[in-house]
Amino acid sequence: MSKQTNDNGSASVKTGGIKMMKVAPYIFTAPFVIYFLAFFVYPITETFWTSLCQQVGFAPPKYAGLANYKLLIDDYFVMAVQNSALYTFFTCLILVPLPLFLAVLLDSKYVVKPEIFKSALFIPALTSVVMAGLFFRYAFSSNEAALMNSVIGFFGIPAQGWLEKRVTTWIVLIVFCVWKWLGVNIVYYLSALQTIPKDLYEAATIDGANAWQRFTFITVPCVKPTIIYVLTISIYGGFSMFAEAFTLFNSARTPGDIGATIVSYIYAQGFNRNNFGIASAAGISLLAGVLIINIIQLSITDPVGKNDE
Repeated sequence: MSKQTNDNGSASVKTGGIKMMKVAPYIFTAPFVIYFLAFFVYPITETFWTSLCQQVGFAPPKYAGLANYKLLIDDYFVMAVQNSALYTFFTCLILVPLPLFLAVLLDSKYVVKPEIFKSALFIPALTSVVMAGLFFRYAFSSNEAALMNSVIGFFGIPAQGWLEKRVTTWIVLIVFCVWKWLGVNIVYYLSALQTIPKDLYEAATIDGANAWQRFTFITVPCVKPTIIYVLTISIYGGFSMFAEAFTLFNSARTPGDIGATIVSYIYAQGFNRNNFGIASAAGISLLAGVLIINIIQLSITDPVGKNDE
């Protein structure tokens, strides 16, 4: 009788253990699923619905079809798209290859005490965007005593209204972005460089490969996934740029819209004009545009090596 009871107890424990093993994966993944549904799927779905409605302020939304998307095509939105595209292009042009070069340099034997340089380059990433924006606003102001005007004045160049012209405004924004995120990308590349076996470099050196050949045929192929990752997040960061321009001008709208971006356009339409329908349409357009660009970029760069098969 006791043996039968023990067998039943063991069977119950085994059954309970099997059930727990089946349920455990769902328990562990539940927080992510809930977070994803609550903060990604629901906001995107709600934004898409709002983009199809005419909604001004807190008035009840009225279905308007694609009318908001048609109203997007104005001079302000076109300028914002052009600015965001140019900003993304130039920041990617700098923030993808330059950190790789600096990471290789810091990982080499030619730099004494590289930890000091690594810390110095990463400190800007820890700085608040708002505080950094205020510094850049005053450093690049039109005042003759401003930091940059004092520097160029030393070389006999007259003071510039840096934030009053489109070209100089975007020079300031690009410098701001590079200063802020250069150290982060260097850390990504340094992590990737640690995974490359040193034997590869030693064998290449014995075979007579110079530094450039080792970099081209060993370093770049080995860190290719990291290069693609840095490029992907740089594209996203470029098109989502907002805080930098907002803190430089202390407003979402800039003189002549020279500092307008797609996100600042969304902010201006939603919070300055209370036109949430057009703001939502711009947001969905931005999401679709970035997804398409990233899909094309990933298909060209081939991060998983499908083209090598």
